[in-house]
Amino acid sequence: LRCREQPIFSTRAHVFQIDPATKRNWIPASKHALTVSYFYDATRNVYRIISVGGTKAIINSTITPNMTFTKTSQKFGQWADSRANTVYGLGFASEQHLSQFAEKFQEVKEAARLAREKSQDKTELTNPALSLTSHQVLPSPIISSNGPGEDKLFRSQSADVEITTEKERLKKMLSEGSVSEVQWEAEFFSLQDNNSKLVAALHEANANVDQWKKQLAAYQEETETLRQRVAELESQAAPDSAPENSKEDLSQTLEELELLIKTKDEEIQMLKSQKCSRWEAEGEREETLQKLQELETRNAELERRLHLAEQTLAESLAEREKMQSEVIKVAEIMDVKIFELSELRQGLAKLVES
Repeated sequence: LRCREQPIFSTRAHVFQIDPATKRNWIPASKHALTVSYFYDATRNVYRIISVGGTKAIINSTITPNMTFTKTSQKFGQWADSRANTVYGLGFASEQHLSQFAEKFQEVKEAARLAREKSQDKTELTNPALSLTSHQVLPSPIISSNGPGEDKLFRSQSADVEITTEKERLKKMLSEGSVSEVQWEAEFFSLQDNNSKLVAALHEANANVDQWKKQLAAYQEETETLRQRVAELESQAAPDSAPENSKEDLSQTLEELELLIKTKDEEIQMLKSQKCSRWEAEGEREETLQKLQELETRNAELERRLHLAEQTLAESLAEREKMQSEVIKVAEIMDVKIFELSELRQGLAKLVES
């Protein structure tokens, strides 16, 4: 900036420009909020809005009396610059900052109008061509560009038609923008500030998924071991203390699995709650939502596998109890047979003695 220009107002905002290809979508000019300032050039008596990102001028817009700053939401405003052939958008941190910028825009616009009128007055006084009488003026029709009651600045009808066409084109370009897209862009900078938190939560959730996979593999291995133990117990004919110990181990393992499933369910609900609370307040982002949905799918798959392992253990336990019941019945029958055999031996011994 040249030394003759002095800042008269500054604020912080996220800067956007309309997409020149579609004339519908907003393109962010930077990843972070920038300083946006009003400057006054005392030499040329003009006002400009300037914002610099690094070494590049993001906004360099000279304010003219026919410009209009429009509030499209509580935190977003925009204006069209026909000289730059673009539309600028600003997203503010609060409604108050937006109102302050809009008020200053109106003040600067009025000052630019007065400066233009003053310049035209001086031109009329110093230019003899403007003092011609009405019958000396060329026959080309002229109209005032400043509206009714203002005779300071004149231009041809063809030039005014051009400006009117340009205004209609810019208005059409602004109206074509989707309302939802403008509102989304207005809140986009808030989502960027919290993006790192969402990414950290996602990484933590992914780490939990890896841990659950390892635990599931361990549970599957333990389930296979229990199956082998059940098969060994089934091959035994006589009851011993091992079945009771195996039953206790199976029951303990089942309780541990149920406790683990309950814990993981609580963690999943906590992640869902965190996701809902953040996105209800800040809006949704497709990429993060997709990743969270994939995480929920993986968690559901892990939970299904855990339930399957639990069901398998329950079936193994039921089969083991059935086997133990049959072994006990066989043992009781053998006891009866042994008792009958003992009585038979005693009877034979008495017969032999007699």
